[in-house]
Amino acid sequence: MASIELKGAEKWYGNVQVIKGIDLAIETGEFIVFVGPSGCGKSTLLRMIAGLEETSRGQIVIAGRDATAEPPSRRGLAMVFQSYALYPHMSVRDNVGFPLKSAGLPKAEIDSKVDEAARILKLDAYLDRRPKDLSGGQRQRVAIGRSIVRDPTAFLFDEPLSNLDAALRVEMRYEIAKLHQSLGATMIYVTHDQVEAMTLADRIVVLEAGRIAQVGSPRELYERPANLFVAQFIGSPKMNVFPADGAALRDLPMPEGTTHVGIRPEHVGLGEPGTGQIDATVDVLEYLGADTFVILDGGGAGQLTVRVLGSSPLEPGTRVGLTLEPDQRHFFDADGLSIGTP
Repeated sequence: MASIELKGAEKWYGNVQVIKGIDLAIETGEFIVFVGPSGCGKSTLLRMIAGLEETSRGQIVIAGRDATAEPPSRRGLAMVFQSYALYPHMSVRDNVGFPLKSAGLPKAEIDSKVDEAARILKLDAYLDRRPKDLSGGQRQRVAIGRSIVRDPTAFLFDEPLSNLDAALRVEMRYEIAKLHQSLGATMIYVTHDQVEAMTLADRIVVLEAGRIAQVGSPRELYERPANLFVAQFIGSPKMNVFPADGAALRDLPMPEGTTHVGIRPEHVGLGEPGTGQIDATVDVLEYLGADTFVILDGGGAGQLTVRVLGSSPLEPGTRVGLTLEPDQRHFFDADGLSIGTP
């Protein structure tokens, strides 16, 4: 296990800069998630840490040493990819132990490490099977096991669950969280899925166009977004944001310089027209069992979403008044920066 630090890390392809001066310190044993929209640079940044992409400028420091110019084999990192990349003709045992066999370790030591990895990942009963006889989740666990046996400095995950169906993604999120708890290893995880980011991370790094938009715990990013981009990227449904000067608003004190107001869907109350800060018309109701998302047309405030516990008696076309909880309002300036949060 080791700390990893990025110091002014940049990546250029010719005249195009895709990673724009990243400074980030990752503590030993931390679970860090890189998240952001497609093309934001999250996978490129991970590959720079792994040594699979050259760092154009800046430094990659691993365990206190400058590893910027080191090849991947000397960095001591284990990477788990989106594709399992298992050898189809080998058993699970041979797939997991392959890196150790390639390194020339004695068979007894290989068997011991493979058995321990299988125990951690609950693969004991599958060691003699081949990949074609496994489910997608089991194959991903084999790929992770192949990394565990190397006893790496840190684990790097590049969207490892994106090929799995919804049920398996939930199962594997649990497995990866338990793996981090049991190993206490440094882990860096790339995903475009903010649910994975929120449920797995100690800290989330939100990337936007090659830069860090904000770093913080899931709770910090959800409750105190630093800017409009983070406010609307983190959270599902996303934060409601509307112009501060909209004619639809009433009785809403705000800091000087406010151009946009934000509120989470669960912090909006529904009442009679004329009450609260906005009148709106119900457009669509999305019933999800435990919750209902009420999607409304707020006129000058645009489209709004309200999260209601359980079901809702409202029907499309109903006029309602929306009350924005006073302690949960977010205010943003013309640059999109937060100038007032709860």
